Amino acid sequence: MQVQVNTDDHIQGGEALAQWVRDEANTRLTRFKDHVTRLEVYLTDVDGAKSGVNDKCCRLEARIVSRQPVTVTAEADKMAAAFIAAVEKLARAMDTDLGRVKDRNGRDTIRTAQE
Repeated sequence: MQVQVNTDDHIQGGEALAQWVRDEANTRLTRFKDHVTRLEVYLTDVDGAKSGVNDKCCRLEARIVSRQPVTVTAEADKMAAAFIAAVEKLARAMDTDLGRVKDRNGRDTIRTAQE
């Protein structure tokens, strides 16, 4: 799974932050590694130089093999908290999305050809 990290001009951390994001994403989403080709991470500071409540935003976009991309967003006071919340949302969303595919292909229909 390729992880691409994008930040705005107000986010500090540089390559150390990007490496932490890659490591956490690979650890927390390891069960989806066969399904996700690329994970795009967008880290932004909504208020810029000002500080405020829930002013850090993390948007994740997972590119899934043969499926539409799954996108989630989370906001928090700290960037790490926003990222972790977004990863947890993404895991739930992918469980739901990939679970639908499994159910659709794995169940017998209750409808019969009665005419």
